[in-house]
Amino acid sequence: MPDSDKPTKKKNPLSWKMVAREARELIWAQRWRLSFGLVLMIVNRVAGLVLPASSKYLIDDVVGKGNSELLIPLAIAVGLATVVQAGTTFSLSQIISVAAQRVIMNMRIRVQDQITRLPVRYFDDTKTGELISRIMTDPDGIRNLVGTGIIQLVGGVFTAAIALAVLFYLNWRLTSVTLIVLGVFGGAMAFAFTRLRPIFRIRREINAEVTARLNETLGGIRIVKAYGAEDREQRSFSDGVERLFQNIAKSITGVSAVTAFGSTIIGMVGVIMIAVGGKSILAGNMTLGDFVMYIFFTGLLAAPIIQMASIGTQISEAFAGLDRIREVLSMTTEDAEDETREPLGETSARITFEDVTFAYKEGVPVLRNVNLEAPSGSTTALVGSSGSGKSTLVSLVMAFNHPQSGRVLLDGRDLDTIRVREYRQLLGVVMQDNFLFDGTIADNIRFPKPDATVAEVERVGRIANCDEFVNRLEDGYDTVVGERGVKLSGGQRQRVAIARAILADPQILILDEATSSLDTESEALIQEGLRRLRQGRTTFVIAHRLSTIRSADQILVLEGGEVVERGTHEQLMLVNGRYRELHDRQYDWETDRFVNPGEDY
Repeated sequence: MPDSDKPTKKKNPLSWKMVAREARELIWAQRWRLSFGLVLMIVNRVAGLVLPASSKYLIDDVVGKGNSELLIPLAIAVGLATVVQAGTTFSLSQIISVAAQRVIMNMRIRVQDQITRLPVRYFDDTKTGELISRIMTDPDGIRNLVGTGIIQLVGGVFTAAIALAVLFYLNWRLTSVTLIVLGVFGGAMAFAFTRLRPIFRIRREINAEVTARLNETLGGIRIVKAYGAEDREQRSFSDGVERLFQNIAKSITGVSAVTAFGSTIIGMVGVIMIAVGGKSILAGNMTLGDFVMYIFFTGLLAAPIIQMASIGTQISEAFAGLDRIREVLSMTTEDAEDETREPLGETSARITFEDVTFAYKEGVPVLRNVNLEAPSGSTTALVGSSGSGKSTLVSLVMAFNHPQSGRVLLDGRDLDTIRVREYRQLLGVVMQDNFLFDGTIADNIRFPKPDATVAEVERVGRIANCDEFVNRLEDGYDTVVGERGVKLSGGQRQRVAIARAILADPQILILDEATSSLDTESEALIQEGLRRLRQGRTTFVIAHRLSTIRSADQILVLEGGEVVERGTHEQLMLVNGRYRELHDRQYDWETDRFVNPGEDY
């Protein structure tokens, strides 16, 4: 099985080393901004030390000794320090926070680019809402690694270190006892973060699941309402939100426990300070100014520790997001596979299947030993019961999937050895589910060729019979179609998709039920355009309406994943087999016309 067709979703969390390396790379990329932020932070924290340091001189020298000449200088120093602290705080927010948002933006772009280049198999196994969560939500926590979070963490350590030095200077015995208590707190925090990180990771997964389900509900709201399933969808959403709530409650409990424990530690420090510090004052080892200054600096030591607990939780959450981001970024993209493959070069677009077998699930083949030759410029029609393997065969032609055994060849070259991106530039596709983007009709037609002129859009629109309804619209080709083309009918969406394929001017054309949503009159008008489109192109047509494939160069009848009949319309009619049975089910010989052209076998 080719690598691109293997399951790409990883179930196990990535190693700490991989996530830590990604974090280091993010921080290193912003090293200059972070370095400048670090300087500002140091200035900010030093300025913040002026007020508590001045307390000793105010009490001991100004009040205690009556040195009134020191009062004005002290007030000026505190005022200047306050201005500096306010200015550096504002600058930090502007420089670091903006840098963090830029990193988040770049990471979202990187993840989106990675996801869109993954094999189609990945999208078959992953809900859209989960993908949106991976792109939009997971990178958001990065701000705590490259923004104010990491700066505050470093700043907290810096402030705590200075405060600790001052405290040792003022009373080393009291500070030694305090350090023992804080060491216990540090160990408890490390343990808590180890337990909290998996909770945050699970929260993101639950959030992705809930978002995915909500996306499906809103996207299929007409079906939900048509079957009166609002209550069922509400219960499903409620269950998901309840699980999310339980996870958040659990994390809140953990964070609250850390905070409460921190408050307890601070209280213990206060008790020690009162007992030991008070005794030192009575013994004459500390002045009242020293003691007040000690209280202030104890607060400067304690506050960063509490703050670090909160920031540590945020950084732990950021690492959980990086876990999930790395899962995506470590997957092999189609572009990466193309680097080991040969360039396409010139091609006549001849497609060959050699004994191809394919299965979505191991041991349950959808195609069995299929052989076919589609010469350059020929039309190959695929008919058969629903689930017979027609769409799967076409997905192999488009290189969305790869055979478990056998080969799909382009001009005799295995598709697995050709660069996928170059190969798909040969393709034009009209799928059974004609997806339109929320833009104008012209924008949707231009999708394969964004620089197409208005004249080109109108030309292919005429071929696809879009004019029939576009001319009745007030804004014509500039009419906005709405999300998934909801403002157009099924037949109108199908004609826009056909015009889009015509504009692509492909060498290989895929028509998967290209006229299934058209009424008989519209189908008759468009068939000539499709015949002209097929000329000179290798075309694969899936059709339940056998009236649309009578002119095909070859018709393959699939049942149970096997080709049971092949030939032209005339040849298969003479065989009097499965194709004749399907044909006669639709055709009224007395009126000489198809009477049940839309039957799903």
